[in-house]
This record gives sequence, C-alpha cells and structure tokens, in this order.
Amino acid sequence: MGVEHHDSNAMTFGEHLEELRQMLLRILVAVMVIAIVVFCFKDWTFRMLLAPSQWDFITYRYIEKFLHWLGSSFSFDEYHVNLIATELSSQFMTHVTAAFYLGLLGASPYIIFELFRFVTPALYENERKYSVRVAIIVFVLFIVGVLMSYYILFPISFRFLGTYSVSDMVESNITLHSYISTFTTLTLIMGLVFQLPVIAFFLGKIGIVKSDFLKRYRKHAFVAIMVVAAIITPPDLMTLILVTIPLYLLFEVSISILKRMERKHRQHAQPQ
Repeated sequence: MGVEHHDSNAMTFGEHLEELRQMLLRILVAVMVIAIVVFCFKDWTFRMLLAPSQWDFITYRYIEKFLHWLGSSFSFDEYHVNLIATELSSQFMTHVTAAFYLGLLGASPYIIFELFRFVTPALYENERKYSVRVAIIVFVLFIVGVLMSYYILFPISFRFLGTYSVSDMVESNITLHSYISTFTTLTLIMGLVFQLPVIAFFLGKIGIVKSDFLKRYRKHAFVAIMVVAAIITPPDLMTLILVTIPLYLLFEVSISILKRMERKHRQHAQPQ
C-alpha cells in the first residue's frame, strides 16, 4: 500500500497497481453487500426514499411545531403528487439503482478508510497527524450535505415543483425514475459541495490560495456560489436560497481555516 518514504523495500509500480486493484475490489464487494441488503428490504427502502414526497414529512411537522410555539396557527396544506411508472422494467431498474446508491452511501465510511489506508504509507509523519482528522471531516461534511438534501432541499423542491400548475387542466404525474434520479443526484451533489473547506485546506497547504485572496473577492464568490447553486438545484427560488446560504457559510469557514493555517505557519517560521 502506498510508498513508504525512505523505505528501501518500496513497492514496484506493478505492486502498487495490484494493491490499488485489491482495494477497489474490497470497496466494490462492500458496496454490493450493502446494496443487496438494501435491495432485500424493499418496503423500508422506498418508505424512506419516498417520505420527502409526502405532505406531512417530518420537516414540515417540525416547522409547524416551531411556528405554533411562536404563537402562529400556520399549517401546511395537504397535497398529493402521483408517482407513476411508464415502462415495463422501470420499477425493477429503479429498485436496483436505488439499492446501489444506498449501498455506496452506506459503504462510504469504509471507502474513506480504504483510501486513507492506501495513501497513509506515502505520507510523512507530520502529514499523518492531520490526515486522520481530514478523513473524518470529509465524511462528516459529506453526511451533513446528504442530510441537508434529504430533510430540507429535496422535500421543499419537490413540494414546489410537484404541486406547481400552470392550469387546472394540467395534472402532474411524476415518473418514479425522475423522482429517484433527482433525489440521488441532488443528494450526491450536496455531499460533494460540502467539501469546500477541505478543498480550501489542501489548496492552502500547497500555497495556491490565501485567506486574503478569498476575503478580497467575497462578493465575486457570493455571485459564483449563487450560479453554482442555480446549476445544481431544481429551478425554484426557495431551493436556490437554501443552497446558497450554507455554501456561502462554508466559504467563510474556508477563509477561517486558511487564516488559522497561515497564522500557524508564521509562528513556526519565526526564529526560536
């Protein structure tokens, strides 16, 4: 695994490829095992996946409870959007696809562990100290992005777009494939874009980005974040706002991380 620095027994290129092949095989087996388990629990799986499409989803209930606590009598209107299958094999294939995505998600801690174990021998001792923390932070940020998509972004987007109507003569019937595809895409993207602080950390480590640079272009970054949010989210204003706010907060967190790194670097650079 990897290349040990100053190790006379360093592996050859072919041995590295073999280690990489075995690692990918272990990851694939882990993903497939979890996917098969998920596939077998069909009722539970789709009850979870389809829950954000319901008018009484947990997010709405908690919003109502909070508003009632503030003294408001607001309640969300009931709605129902038909989910349909238009092809003979669509429900089965959607079941397979959903099981694979959930298998990938369920195996994500193991995937990070395998990647970490593969690259760790190639790191210097001082790099290994923070690599564990970075791996944990990557996983935590990914899960936070996934949970935000599941509990906030997707249900609100579905409620708005699924119930939007240009005329009473037009009835909305959403295909199951469209629903699951949008759900998995948005969830995966949110898990990835939440890695912004980690990306900033590594760019700062190699000297490409400085905190002063990011602070100087805050306004430009805000516009860029809005553009990215508009691209990765369904086309409605509420979802755009809900994605833009946390992404900009992550941008500010990235600035703080870079400032802290630069301060430590200056302290170490000072003569003792």
